[in-house]
Order: sequence, then structure tokens, then C-alpha cells
Amino acid sequence: MSWARTVARLFWVWTLLGTLWAWLFPAHFVWFVTETVPGTDLKLVPLGLGVIMLGMGLTLNFEDVKRALALPRAVAIGVGAQFLIMPFLGWSVATLFGLEDGLKLGLILVSCCPGGTASNVVSYLARANVALSVLMTMCSTLLAIVLTPYLTKGYAALAVPIPVDAWAMVLNMLTIVLLPVVVGILLNRFLAPRARDFVGEVSPLVSIAVIVLIVGGIVGAKKELILEHFNVLLLAVFILHLAGFVFGYLWARLLRLGESERRTVSIEVGMQNSGLGATLADLHFAAQPGAAMVCAISGLYHCLIGSVLASIWRSRRPCDKVPSDTGEQENS
Repeated sequence: MSWARTVARLFWVWTLLGTLWAWLFPAHFVWFVTETVPGTDLKLVPLGLGVIMLGMGLTLNFEDVKRALALPRAVAIGVGAQFLIMPFLGWSVATLFGLEDGLKLGLILVSCCPGGTASNVVSYLARANVALSVLMTMCSTLLAIVLTPYLTKGYAALAVPIPVDAWAMVLNMLTIVLLPVVVGILLNRFLAPRARDFVGEVSPLVSIAVIVLIVGGIVGAKKELILEHFNVLLLAVFILHLAGFVFGYLWARLLRLGESERRTVSIEVGMQNSGLGATLADLHFAAQPGAAMVCAISGLYHCLIGSVLASIWRSRRPCDKVPSDTGEQENS
């Protein structure tokens, strides 16, 4: 299914086109963030995010989990950067730009989220370490069940007079993140090899479709609010993600990781799970519509910046010797 890989690699195109479509025809997307599953009170946004997490789990196995739990040096450095650098940057940018409270909260929330699944595709295109990218995404996603709510609560307390119920966020994270991932890993164990390969090809496409629906739905619903804060908001979100990519790379370089690992950490830190941020904003901060809007814009920006970096790095093959957990190895 080479066509599926091609479609997945162009995820940034679909995100951009989806955003433009939603801007011109909001009603085509708004339903996804306002409607529920027929006959139930279950909103489509958290359901869609659960489907993404299920797909992540279906592409993993128990050996992947064991490697991640062992936390080799590069994974530990990358995950540490994810939850040390980005939350601080989110709070700093929100404070420096003097954003209104809802926008500040959104910027802090998305910066406290784990790495996004699209980062694995960008790592592949950038000639980075794809295996490390997958492990970092999985580790940061699992740790985010606790870290995202409490980091958001801590940084928000410094910036906005809005209460954050961290425990309620943890409970939602267990439902929409941990449970689908665990179910996916268990199902993976019993899938036939051919079915497993099919899932591996289709899962990224489903993730892209859901992300485009979430981003497009929020952009369409918050169009007037985006116009009201257009200049300062777009610049603030752009600087947050650009700084994430830059400081992620410098952090990995400072700790003497090789070039492909530096690229991976840069991408993982710069690309947040904006879909998760938007879902949490919708569930917990409905009274602050700007929070979900920031997460939607974040999804567009990190896709575009990541794609530009990938195109630059793809023309430069990493060929340095890098330290590993068992000694030195040559990047190819």
C-alpha cells in the first residue's frame, strides 16, 4: 500500500487544506466538535482521539513496551525535554505576549501535552531515528496521563486566575489515552501478520483524518475569535513551536546525542499532540473558547514547521558516530 505511505507523508497538506476548507465553509467541520454519537452523550472529539490512541496501540507490541519502560538514555533525554522545555516555553510565551486568559490557558495546555503521532512521519522524512521517535511518543503519551494535568495546573496558576481540576483531567486521560492504547496493544498480540501490516498502513491515515476534523472543526467554530486576536495569537503560537524545535535540538546536542537523535528530539519536542489538547480544552475549559482555538492553530503550525524541517534535513544524511546505550554505532 505505497499510496497510503504517500498520503501519510503529505499530512501537512491535508491539515492546511482542511483548515482553509473549514475557514471558508465552517459548517462542513463544526459538526465534529459540537455533535455527539447518535443516541448517546458521547462527544465525537474524545471518541476520535480514542480511535487515534487505539491505532497507536495496534501498531505496538509488548517488546516495544519493554524497550520503552527500560528508558534507554536517548528516550530519557527526549522525554525529559518534552516535559521540561515545552511547558516552560508555553508559560513564557503566554506571559510575554500578554494574551488574554483563555488564550494563555490554551498555550500552556498544548505545551504540556505529549508528542503527537504525526511526529513519527516527520522523523521518517527527516532521516531521523524513527524507532526512537515511536518510543518517545509512546513514553510521553503514557507519562502525560499524570504530567499533562498537573503541569497545566501548576503553570496556569502562575499565569491565569482560572481553576484547573487536574484530577478530573487525569481521569479523562485514563479513558481517552491509556485505555485505548492498552486495548490496541492487546489486540496486536492476536492479529495475524497480514492484518497487523494492514493496520500499520491504515492507522496513520485514520489519525490524520481525525486530526484534520478536530482542527477544522475548532477553526470553523472559532472563526470570529481568531479574527479578533489574529496578529498576536498567530505569532505567539508560531514562536512557541519554533522555539520547541530549536531548543529540543540544542538540548539533545548539549547532552551529546548523535545527529539523527538530535533531529528526533527536536521533532518530538516541537510537535505536540494538539488533538489531545483540543479535546481536554473542550472537556474542561468550555467557558474559555480561546483555549481550544489555540490548540487547533498549534496543530496547523507544528505540521508546517515540521514539514519544512523535514524537507531540509532529508537532503542532509546524518553520518556521524553517536553514543548508544551499549557503545558507539554508525548512523547510516
